Amino acid sequence: MLLDTQLLLWAAGQPERLPVGARTVIDDARNQLMFSAASLWEVAIKSGLGRDDFRADARLLRRGLLDNGYDELAITSEHAVAIANLPPIHKDPFDRMLVAQSAIEGILLLTTDPIVAQYPGPVRKV
Repeated sequence: MLLDTQLLLWAAGQPERLPVGARTVIDDARNQLMFSAASLWEVAIKSGLGRDDFRADARLLRRGLLDNGYDELAITSEHAVAIANLPPIHKDPFDRMLVAQSAIEGILLLTTDPIVAQYPGPVRKV
């Protein structure tokens, strides 16, 4: 399961903010949890811009996720070109990349964003 950026930040630094459904998925040892390079890219950019909701060091976040058993999903050219086939539901390029990756890889994307959850395919709001 691929977690969106907000879920990753909460899981790593504010687990009490995780919705119950997300906590259940994350705590279930049978689930393979993944994070996208796009999420770390988003954290690095938005943290650098001083965004309060992205106060995290992307390097430390990556190391912590890997140390806690998450698998990293790289961005490929196949993911990039798949964005062209997505309906124009959401304008955020990072979220669109996560949706494209989940579709191409056949991985369930977990999100807290009701707009992202409108995409067809393997996307679920928690």
